[in-house]
Amino acid sequence: MRYKVTFVVGLALGYVLGTRAGRERYEQLRKSARQIAQNPAVRNAAETAGQTGREFAGKAFTAVSQKVGDAVPDSITGRVRGLRDRVGGGGADDDWGTSNT
Repeated sequence: MRYKVTFVVGLALGYVLGTRAGRERYEQLRKSARQIAQNPAVRNAAETAGQTGREFAGKAFTAVSQKVGDAVPDSITGRVRGLRDRVGGGGADDDWGTSNT
């Protein structure tokens, strides 16, 4: 209950401060956010974080599929590329309409 009240108070406070700041302040914040996002250092850091995340996700997928690959139903095995390769099934498109590339 305490967290709900805190959330509602924060929401109301943000609304009041936001309406007082007006459109001009909103545009300033938007311009600043765009400049930060276009900064090469920020872009490189975001790309590195994304790459690292994809690597960890791949490792986690491999570990999980090795542990539970045989226990996964065939309907799901055919849709997951790594499992499909293990059982030898699959075509150019999966059941979800996405390509296999």
